[in-house]
Parts: sequence; C-alpha cells; structure tokens
Amino acid sequence: MTMRILKIVFLLFALIYLVPTALAVLFWWAGSHPGSWRDADWTSAKLLPAPAQSRDAAVYVFAARTGGLKGAISEHSWVVVKEKGAPAYERWDKVGWGSPIRRNAYAADARWYSNPPQLVLERHGEAAEALIPSVREAIRAYPYSTAGSYHIFPGPNSNTFVEHVLRHVPGLRTNLPPAAIGRDYPSDGRFAVIDRDRGDLRLSILGYAGLSVGRTAGLELNILGLVAGIDPWHLGIKIPAFGSYSLLPERFSF
Repeated sequence: MTMRILKIVFLLFALIYLVPTALAVLFWWAGSHPGSWRDADWTSAKLLPAPAQSRDAAVYVFAARTGGLKGAISEHSWVVVKEKGAPAYERWDKVGWGSPIRRNAYAADARWYSNPPQLVLERHGEAAEALIPSVREAIRAYPYSTAGSYHIFPGPNSNTFVEHVLRHVPGLRTNLPPAAIGRDYPSDGRFAVIDRDRGDLRLSILGYAGLSVGRTAGLELNILGLVAGIDPWHLGIKIPAFGSYSLLPERFSF
C-alpha cells in the first residue's frame, strides 16, 4: 500500500513538474537566443509612453525571461516609478554582479537578454502617487542589498527583491509570475506569513518548497522553485516553467 502511494506521488510529481520543465528546456534549446550578454539586445521595447506625455505619477512592475539556459524556466523582474511631473522614469533591479541594487542601469522597459518584458502591474495618478513613498522605503529597507547577498537559487535574487517590494507596499496586490524563481524566498526569514493586504497565507522552507493559498495567490505549490497551481478567481492554471494561463482577465476578479 505504501509503495503504491509513493508511486502515485512520484507520477503526479513527474506529470506536474518534471514534464513541463523538460518541455520548456527543449523548446528553449531549440530556439534562437544570444550567446552571451554582449550579444543580447538591451534596448527599450517601447512599451511605456514618453514621460513627458503625462504628468501623472506611475508605478510599474515588469518581468522578462532571463538569459542562458535558465531562461527556459525563469524570469527576471524589476520595479519602475515615475513621480508626478517627473521628466524620466526610475528603474530598480537586483542583480548578481557589481552593486546589487541597480538604479537606472537599463531603460525602464528594456528587453532583458533580448527577451521582451511583460507588464505585471501598473498604477497611475493619485493611487501611484500615494504608493511611491512606500515603494522607495521598501527598496531602501531590502535586507539583501549588499555585495555578495545575491544567490541565484533559491534566493535571495532579483525576484526576491521585487517580491519584497510588492509584499511591503499595501496596495500592490499582485504576485510575480510563477516562473519568477526566487520570489518565494522569505526575505523576512519567516516560515509562515499571513498577508492581510493580499488575503493570502504563505508557507516557505527557505524558498526550496512552499505553499501559498488565498485571494491573490489562489493555490500554489512551490517545489525547488517550480510553481504549480490554480487560480480560481480568473479560471486559470499555473504551469511550472511556463507561467500562468487564465480565461478571465484581472478586472473580472471576485
């Protein structure tokens, strides 16, 4: 009986986690990608309007597939803000080389290793203006901002940094994409957290495994950074290495 249960568990693990990951790696390997960061395109993807087109404040979060083979399963994310009336955007990234927290190292909506960014979140006008001070404070207070504090897996990495900002600014009620490996690393060091702003319960074993359930997360199970789950509010599923696929857009949330 015990062996039968173990076989079922392994089969489910293989179908839910290993097969999608293997397919993602195969598709990525078969595609065309830059050989190194020097060959990659880091220019603007032209997703954002010129700052002079609007005096309104704005907050954005972007994510894009990263470089090398790890791009098959993982994304890099960053935060962008624009103060009311400001002539330029400010972009904030956490990287694994040089000064860890980078300000304006790239265009606000730049490609990452030639991969176009996807918009994860946006706030405008008075709502963004009210959020920006808290966003700046969360960036300043990030506990892993010194050289040597970046760890590609399980974290803290670039996605841990952005998720830290999202979790510490009430009003930014969203999750990074499931493929943003490192987002589930607990930047506060706690195993269990009740996120009242998002309406979620999060459990994490130092990012190696974890569970999130609630209004924002739906149901997510993280195993070795790979996230599978369901999103009942948008009739969606979350597939390891691939991401989220939903039938209903965010505005139809319940």
